[in-house]
Amino acid sequence: MNNNFEDFNLNKDIIKSLNNLNYKKPSRVQSEVIPNLLNKENVIVKSQTGSGKTASFAIPICESIDINDNNVQALIVAPTRELALQIKEEISLIGRLKKIRCSAIFGKQPIKEQIAELKQRVHIVVATPGRIIDHIGRGTIKLDKVKFFIIDEADKMLNKGFIEDMETILTKLPKESIKGLFSATIDENISIICNKYMKNPVTIEIKDIEKEILKKQIIEKYIKVDKENRYETLKKIIYSECPNSLIIFANTKNNVIDLYSKMKKDKFLVQQLHGDMSQDKRLFMIKDFKENKFNILVSTDVASRGIHIDNISLVINYEVPRDKENYVHRIGRTGRQNKFGKAITLVSQKEVKYLEEIESYTGFKLNEIEKIDADKVISGKFRLKENEKNLLKRRKEKKIEKEVNSEVTRIYLNAGKKKKIRVIDIVGTINNLEGINNEDIGVVEVQDLCSYVDLLNNKGNKFLRKYREITIKKKLVKVRKDNKN
Repeated sequence: MNNNFEDFNLNKDIIKSLNNLNYKKPSRVQSEVIPNLLNKENVIVKSQTGSGKTASFAIPICESIDINDNNVQALIVAPTRELALQIKEEISLIGRLKKIRCSAIFGKQPIKEQIAELKQRVHIVVATPGRIIDHIGRGTIKLDKVKFFIIDEADKMLNKGFIEDMETILTKLPKESIKGLFSATIDENISIICNKYMKNPVTIEIKDIEKEILKKQIIEKYIKVDKENRYETLKKIIYSECPNSLIIFANTKNNVIDLYSKMKKDKFLVQQLHGDMSQDKRLFMIKDFKENKFNILVSTDVASRGIHIDNISLVINYEVPRDKENYVHRIGRTGRQNKFGKAITLVSQKEVKYLEEIESYTGFKLNEIEKIDADKVISGKFRLKENEKNLLKRRKEKKIEKEVNSEVTRIYLNAGKKKKIRVIDIVGTINNLEGINNEDIGVVEVQDLCSYVDLLNNKGNKFLRKYREITIKKKLVKVRKDNKN
């Protein structure tokens, strides 16, 4: 087993990015998957969420990308847009210093914008099945140079009836492309796909990792409630537990909105997440939560799969999930990366049957909280409010620190394709500025009305202090820091 990422003999820029991301040691799945993919072997990986599987394929893919080849060299298919964006974000961060460009394409996003983006330099595409099939049919994406093809959460995808889509994609790929399939379970449909399209795959099984987490790292409890006292009980739990970071799950969008409204009124540092929010807003919300800009997230099951947020100390099920597997995914948001966590479920009389199904599925009974200590509620409320004040203070300090020490700064330019600005024009202009050379320029993205540039090697803030505008193709272009990044 590899104890350090350096043991894989990775590109220095990849290692540097991993260090910046605080990736210290490979997880079990990473230790087993990365060498096989680097050795160009097909893999079938049975592993649950929370095991670090995204990085297990992202790292070898980024390592293998030829940045001088502007063709799509890797395709990753995911079942949901949330997961596609999560994967895209992780790949972009790992490959940033190597100047790898990754794009996410999915439904409910203008197809014209995606076509325009795919015409630019894109090394890796993360996509949902329906939308990638659409692009293949239109001829707007070419797969003839794809070195890696990954199917993530195959069980969820194939259960939704995407078998034909997977086969369509697989028949369009180069025969020599390396294929990886990641799934929590391997059923007959998955086996058929593997046998038909994967030559001599290496099978890797990380056994029952989520159930191991449940038993070893997560304390699970439940408390009985009725309709009238559910919210008041929730508040008492939050105060008595005084968590550093908390996710509260509700079963429906309306219940999330209602709960968020109540908690906001009670002055909790809280945000909400559900499927009806715009994609950008959901993405920024997850990013802000990761960066500790607030400490309580109220969410539907949209946050239970594929969203990797470490340091969640408490998960509360405001309602018992109707699907026992969703329970496992929900509480798997805590107790990650060898840390301990706690999960508490509020159970009404009508929900007891769902709790029993969960206990049968996980193989053990949850302990009941019979009484919440009133003194803990009082002292915990005070500590929680102090923690929130400190969090807001640290947020300001972190922002200053980030601005001073950022190795990569994303620059916004208020000109794009409609002003006939091209990547080469931007690179040429910035490269000629004093103190900046080609090695300092990372990924460049040109959109219709604006452009974005990654400035590397701590050059971003120096650039912004010196320039408010630059001249590109005799056009005066305003520049500023991209605040979304």
